[in-house]
Amino acid sequence: MAKTHTSDIKIAIELDENRVPEKLAWTARDGGVANEEAKAVLLSLWDHKNQESVRIDLWTKDMPVDEMQVFFHQTLVGMTDSFRRATGNDKMADTMKDFTDYFAEHLNLTK
Repeated sequence: MAKTHTSDIKIAIELDENRVPEKLAWTARDGGVANEEAKAVLLSLWDHKNQESVRIDLWTKDMPVDEMQVFFHQTLVGMTDSFRRATGNDKMADTMKDFTDYFAEHLNLTK
C-alpha cells in the first residue's frame, strides 16, 4: 500500500469586537507559504453527502472595492479555467469566458 501524506492549509482570521474580519492570513507549509497576509478569501467545498457546495466568503473591512472587483474577476477567470479542465465542456467554458470579458469591460478592468 502506498504511503499517504497529509497537507494542511490554514486560514487565520482576526475579528473585531463585532466579529468582522480585520486581518486574514494563510499558511500552506507544503507550498512554502507561512502566515501570508490576505484581504479576502472565497472558499468553496463540495458536500458529497448533501450534494451541495458549502462556502466561506470573508474579506477584511479595509478591502478596497476596486481591489474586490479585480479579485472577483480573477476568481471568475480561474473558475472558468478550472471548469474547462474538470469537465472538458469547451462550449460552456467559452460562454463563461464571454461573461468574464463582459464583467471586466463593464467594470473598466481591462488594460
